[in-house]
Amino acid sequence: MTVLGNLAVIASLVTSLVSAYRYYRVAAANASSLRSARLWLKISAASIGVASLALLALILRHDFANGYVYSYSSRSLPLHYLISSFYAGQEGSFLFWALCSGILALIVMRYSAQRKTECWVMTVVMGIQSFLLLLVVAKSPFRQVWEMFGNIPVGQTPPDGRGLNPLLQNLWMVVHPPVLFLGFAGMAIPFSYAIAALWKKHYSLLSEQGLPWILFATLVLGLGIMLGAYWAYGVLGWGGYWGWDPVENSSLVPWITGIALLHTTLAQRRSMKYLKTNVLLAILSFVLVLYSTFLTRSGILGDASVHSFVDPGASVYWLLIAFMTGVAALGAGMVYIRRADLVAPKTEVVILNRESALGAGAVVLLLSALVILFGTSLPIFSTTRVEPSFYDSTNIPVVIIMALLIGFSLCVQWRMDDGKHVLRRAWKSLAASSFISAALFALGVQNTVVLSFVFSLAFALVVNLEVGVKIARGDPRFLGGKFAHIGVAILLLGVIASGKYSSTQHLVLPLNTPQEALGHRLTYVGYRATEDGKFAFDVVAEKQGRKYQLSPVMFDAGEQGLMRNPDIASSLTGDFYISPVSLDRAGGNAVDGHEDYTLLRGQPVTIGTVKTTFVRFDMGAHDAGAMMNGEGGMTVGSVLELSDGTSRETIVPLTVYRSDGPPTYTSPPSKLIRGNIQLVSMNVGMGSTQSSVTLRVERSAPAARAEALVVEASVKPYINFVWIGTVVLIIGFVLSLFKRSREP
Repeated sequence: MTVLGNLAVIASLVTSLVSAYRYYRVAAANASSLRSARLWLKISAASIGVASLALLALILRHDFANGYVYSYSSRSLPLHYLISSFYAGQEGSFLFWALCSGILALIVMRYSAQRKTECWVMTVVMGIQSFLLLLVVAKSPFRQVWEMFGNIPVGQTPPDGRGLNPLLQNLWMVVHPPVLFLGFAGMAIPFSYAIAALWKKHYSLLSEQGLPWILFATLVLGLGIMLGAYWAYGVLGWGGYWGWDPVENSSLVPWITGIALLHTTLAQRRSMKYLKTNVLLAILSFVLVLYSTFLTRSGILGDASVHSFVDPGASVYWLLIAFMTGVAALGAGMVYIRRADLVAPKTEVVILNRESALGAGAVVLLLSALVILFGTSLPIFSTTRVEPSFYDSTNIPVVIIMALLIGFSLCVQWRMDDGKHVLRRAWKSLAASSFISAALFALGVQNTVVLSFVFSLAFALVVNLEVGVKIARGDPRFLGGKFAHIGVAILLLGVIASGKYSSTQHLVLPLNTPQEALGHRLTYVGYRATEDGKFAFDVVAEKQGRKYQLSPVMFDAGEQGLMRNPDIASSLTGDFYISPVSLDRAGGNAVDGHEDYTLLRGQPVTIGTVKTTFVRFDMGAHDAGAMMNGEGGMTVGSVLELSDGTSRETIVPLTVYRSDGPPTYTSPPSKLIRGNIQLVSMNVGMGSTQSSVTLRVERSAPAARAEALVVEASVKPYINFVWIGTVVLIIGFVLSLFKRSREP
C-alpha cells in the first residue's frame, strides 16, 4: 500500500500538470477539442483518490511500518478516530486538501463546460491542483517509519502507534477539519474565475458564473470556522468559542474578504462597477487562504499559537512561500496588464443607493480584515503578541457600522434614491430598534457601546424580518440573503450578551463542602472512572430549588499532559459552565516526596510559607530547549515569582515537547522553597479562560491538605444566540447557493 500510495501521488501530480497544459493549449490556440485535457484531469482525480484510499487502508490495517500511521494512530482507537487520523498530521492534511480540490475540479469542469468557459477556468484550477500535489510529494504520508524516526532501526515495525492526540479524540475532529479544508479548496474557484476573466477579457465572468462558487466557499469556510468555535467551547474547556488565536484568525480573515467579495459581486451584477475590486478581492481571498496555511503549517507561529503545527522542514516551508508568492504575483500581474480595461463606465456619483451601501459595507469588512491580519501577523515580526482586547475594541465600531449598513442597504433602491423615501421605508425599523435599546436602558443596561451595538443589530434584524415577510409572499427563492442577515444579527447579539455580561469565578471546592458561586451552590462529591479510562468529577449544583449534576472530565494524556473537558448546563437564557483545572488530593498530591499545586495566572498560592505567583508563559526559551532537545521541539516555560516576605526569587521551569518522543523537563531549584520545581502541565487560557499551570515541588516534607477540586465556573448569558444565529446564517447561505447555482 505504501508503494501504491507513492505511485498514485506522483501519477496524480504528473497528470494534473499535463491536464493544465492541455487546457492552456486549447485556450491559447482557441481549439475546440477538450477531450485530452478532461481525460488527464479525470486520471489525476482518480489517482489522488487511490492515494487517499491507500493511506486509509494503511491506517485501518494498523500498518505501523508507515511513519504517518505510526505517528497518528494506534490499535486502541475506534473506527471514527482512525478515519480522522487521516488528516490529523501535516502530511495527511495536505493529501486531504488535494483530494477535496480534485473532487471540486471534476464538478467545476462540468459546470464551466456547460457555460463555455472550461479551458480558461480549468487551466487555473489544475495549476493550483498541481501545486497542492507537489506539497504532498514533498511532505509525503507514505514514508517508512524508520525514514521519519531515526531512533527506529531500518526494517523494524513498532508493535503499536503513538496514537491520536487526546485533544483531537472527539467527534468534532471527524467533522471540523474536513469542512475547513473543503472551504480552503473552494476558495480557489473564485480565484480561478477571476484569472480566467482577466485572461479572456470577459470581465463580468466572475460575477456571472463565479457567484455560486463564492457562495459555496464562504458557506463552507464559515461553517468550518463555527464548528471549530463550538468544539473549543463545548469540549476543549477553553471557556469561550473564540480566543483570537493567530491561527484561528488566519482562517477568519479570508472568510471576511470573501463576504466582502460576495456583496460587491452582487452590486456588479446590477451595474458594471466594481470590476477591478472584485477580481482583486477574489485574488486576495485565495492568497489569504494560502497565508493561513503558511501560518498554520510552517511552524512559524509555534511560539504564539496553541494550534500551530511543528516545523515541516525547509522544503515545505519554501514551497508554501513560493505557492503564496506565485499566486499573488499572477493575480497582481494580470490586474496590472488589464488595468486599462478594468475601469468602470463613468456615471453620475450617487451616494444614496444600494450599490453604494454594498460598497461601503465591503470597505468596512476590509478594515476589519486588515486589523485582524495585523494582529495575527505581528508575532512573525516581533516578540509582541496582541491581546484579545485589541481585537474586541477595534472590531466593535466596525460591527456597529456594518449592521447599520445591512439595514439601510435594504431601505434604498439600486439606483438614485431620495432621503425622504429612505426614511419612510426605515422609520418602523428605527422605531423598533430605538424601543428595544430604551427598554434595555430602563432595565439597567447603561453602557453606551452595548446600547449602540444592540441598536444597530436590532435595526438590521427588524429590517430583514420586514423585507423577508414581503418576499415570502412573493418569491420565497429570494429569502436566502435575508435569512443570512438575520442570522448574523442574532449571532452578534449573542456575542455581545455572552461576552460583555458573562461572569467567571475560580473556585477551590473541598470534598463534600458546599461553596456559593455565581448564584449557585456547588458541592464537589467525588470523582469516578469512566468507560473510556478518563475521570469524571461530579459537582452538584443548586439554584432556586433546581438541583442537577455537572461532571467535567480530566485525564492524563501522557506526553500531551493533563486534558480537561468541561460540562455545561444549557438553557435558552444562558449556560452555566464548569471547566476543571486540577485535583488537589489529600496530602497535597504527595507521592514519593512530591507535591502538586495548581496556580492560576496572577493569583498567588502559598507553598509552605512562600507566596508563589504564576506570571506568564515564556514561549521563547529556545536556548535551554535546544540544549535539551538537539532535534528541536516546542519549549514552554512558566515564569514564577516567589516571595517569603523578605526575599524574592524568579524561576522558570521548562517543558520541551519533542516531535520524536515524550516531553523533557527542567526542574530548577528554589532557595526559598528549598526544593526543585517542575512544570507538570499547563492550561493556555482562551478568551475569558484564565491560564494556569500545575507545578510539582520535590522536597521531603509535603504539607497536608484535604482533597479539593479546582474549577473555573462561568455564567454565559444568551450564549445559545450564537449557535442559533449560526444555524440561521447557514440556512440563508444554502438557500442563496441553491438559487444561484440554478441560474443559466
